[in-house]
Amino acid sequence: MESYQGPHMTFKATSTKGESCWLPTSRAAIQLGCSPEHLKRQRDTKGGFLEAGTHYSLGMSVTAPITWNVELVREAFHRRGVCARQELS
Repeated sequence: MESYQGPHMTFKATSTKGESCWLPTSRAAIQLGCSPEHLKRQRDTKGGFLEAGTHYSLGMSVTAPITWNVELVREAFHRRGVCARQELS
């Protein structure tokens, strides 16, 4: 299991079947192959398609990191990519 020590807490990336992998923005962006800025722009509050509580979670304060459900975000990116390619056909 991979873990990441943040300034105020430790995040653990789990790979056990049925468990979610929640990572802070910078680590999630690396796992997803995109920039942290791109990931943040895809939030529903910024006009994107990733939903709060499902794909990402805000921390308890404005300085707390946003954490991301990497598996669900990857699935949402995939669905979006499939739709975009179908529109080109």
